[in-house]
Amino acid sequence: MQVGDLVIDPERHRATRQGKDLQLTSQEFALLRYLAQHQGKVLSRTRLLENVWDMHHDPGTNVVDVYVSYLRAKVDKGFEPPLIHTIRGVGYILEAP
Repeated sequence: MQVGDLVIDPERHRATRQGKDLQLTSQEFALLRYLAQHQGKVLSRTRLLENVWDMHHDPGTNVVDVYVSYLRAKVDKGFEPPLIHTIRGVGYILEAP
């Protein structure tokens, strides 16, 4: 899978950006993979919870926000352009310009 200069290899459990290895935990990789499988589509927190964590909506949890923050630090920080975007009040989207 590829989104801009981000390359995700699910079989090798590996992700690179501009040729640099991204050191992702298994949960970060699962979230990134799901976002990439649905690139260009806005995904709600509820949908991400259900499909990445196999949890039903819990309005008290911020696990999605925390992991998106972790991913941004590894996928977007130090690279241009950013690929992970927040759609306020709706969810997140992974897309290249």
